[in-house]
Amino acid sequence: MDARVSSKIQDVFEEPACEHNQNKSAKEKKKGCTKQLSPGAAAGGCAFDGAKIALQPIVDVAHLVHGPIACEGNSWDNRTSFSSSATLYRTGFTTDINELDVIYGGEKRLFKSVREIVEKYNPPAVFVYQTCVTALIGDDIEAVCKKATEKFGTPVIPVNSPGFVGPKNLGNKLGGEALLDYVIGTAEPEYTTPYDINIIGEYNLSGELWQIKPLLDALGVRILSCISGDAKYKEVAYSHRARASMMVCSKSMINIARKMEERYDIPFFEGSFYGIGDMSETLREIARLLIQKGAPEELRDRTEALIAVEEKRAFERIASFRSRLEGKKVLLITGGVKSWSVVAALQEAGLEVVGTSVKKSTKEDKEKIMELMGQDAHMIDDMTPREMYKMLRDAQADIMLSGGRSQFIALKAKMPWLDINQERHHAYAGYEGMVKLVEEIDKALYNPIWEQVRRLAPWETEPTPLVKPEPEPAAAPVAAQAA
Repeated sequence: MDARVSSKIQDVFEEPACEHNQNKSAKEKKKGCTKQLSPGAAAGGCAFDGAKIALQPIVDVAHLVHGPIACEGNSWDNRTSFSSSATLYRTGFTTDINELDVIYGGEKRLFKSVREIVEKYNPPAVFVYQTCVTALIGDDIEAVCKKATEKFGTPVIPVNSPGFVGPKNLGNKLGGEALLDYVIGTAEPEYTTPYDINIIGEYNLSGELWQIKPLLDALGVRILSCISGDAKYKEVAYSHRARASMMVCSKSMINIARKMEERYDIPFFEGSFYGIGDMSETLREIARLLIQKGAPEELRDRTEALIAVEEKRAFERIASFRSRLEGKKVLLITGGVKSWSVVAALQEAGLEVVGTSVKKSTKEDKEKIMELMGQDAHMIDDMTPREMYKMLRDAQADIMLSGGRSQFIALKAKMPWLDINQERHHAYAGYEGMVKLVEEIDKALYNPIWEQVRRLAPWETEPTPLVKPEPEPAAAPVAAQAA
């Protein structure tokens, strides 16, 4: 493995902002929080995929995958990250290396690919992603990117995160390291205000960022940069001028938040946009940090006034659903920040969470789950499909909320299912998103299709005989029997 990649991985493993790491010995810290990948677990699992997930929502740059075409094919458009302007991020670029490139090296092909992108599309930057094959044959993408930047005058950013180095969350952080090394701090905004913030680890899935932005606009708070949902390259480049940062998912990009605090004195906190109560607490914390950094004190009063209006409106809208959802049991199969943030949202609607997965959750995530669900919270580390099916079939849960890969288990059990992961087509963030989540759960639970699919098929009812049975012989008369 490249020494530079090894150094970055070790730096990520020893992340000092992670409370879990703070309790480890020096020897344990070096082991990190990763584990070896299982064969075939690349989709949604490898470090390359994690880096691309983290950076692809930067909408105006070209994302070039240096490797076989399958790497780009498997990772392209696997999230519904929306854009309000540029669409270049939805174009798949790959060097499509072949057997000869493996033998002779793929650096020349990479340089030519960058030149073709710059000449045809003229993007503000090109992000080049290392993959397993090109890392194993020794292609030096840092050197190629440096030469291409000098030659074409366009920033060409190496993202050295080959899939074999670890799982997706490690790739998220290595993508963040590329931004810290080559992008953040390289440009200046036209102007700054005392109300400028960064949002880190938010990917604008199904347009969720757009449900939060109007709330911040109402307070006069400006999102200087979102890393990386609906972001433009220049916004990430001048994100170091923000006054405060909000971390949405510490599992993916806590290294960016921590290093920006160290380098540029930008304080940060971890919050959630899911659920009415958590959304209100997030707005309060944003106001607190901005006031701490010099914003006027009246921001606090305006924040409380906005929260009062929005909470009243949201609770009124979900009140009509509460009687229908009260006591319904939910099995939540997700991970990371959603393992606890969505729990709070479901409880506000009167739903009971009978289990939540923690496979991709940190120690802090688990502590928050216990705060919400109690010390006896049913936290599922790695539930097998057979166990999920049994739990649903035995009616221990009325509905399952999960990603698309688990939906067929619920459908086989003839139980309602709702997509809560990155492939979803509805935005559930903020006050408006909470109302939408309740509406969608109600639709799923009371959809008449479930009554129909649970009926026995005609061949599963009492069978109708195909051959008419012959009549039994009539009994002999009593007198004849006596004779």
